[in-house]
Amino acid sequence: MRGIVTIILFFTSLVVAAQTAEEKLVTTIKEFHQALVKKNTVSIIRQTDKDVSYGHSNGWVETKAEMINNLETGYLTYRSFKEDSLQVTINGNVAHARFIADIEATLNQKDSQFHLKVLEVWVKKGKRWLLFARQAVK
Repeated sequence: MRGIVTIILFFTSLVVAAQTAEEKLVTTIKEFHQALVKKNTVSIIRQTDKDVSYGHSNGWVETKAEMINNLETGYLTYRSFKEDSLQVTINGNVAHARFIADIEATLNQKDSQFHLKVLEVWVKKGKRWLLFARQAVK
């Protein structure tokens, strides 16, 4: 009887740990999006991989250096970023997140609103999740 209880507790703890990992990643994702809005480049630098590929719905792809420069110069400004239907799947040290985003942004002094389907790929390095790739489509 003790053996069965131990096995049940073991599997329960695995499920709780998996939920916790997903919840932590969801929090990281939302924090990253708000860092874009707040132009918190320190946070963005910490939350992105050195080789990040940040793809926009118009086909434009930014490197990490370009992302930071475009935010700092005001070439690209996120006024709001809201996620809906956020789904996260973790496989070892790699995860993908799919969601619908409503984004208000200014690009080269032109205001725009976007309703996009987004895929983000996150990698876990040490104890932190880093954005590795992102692609959005209309």
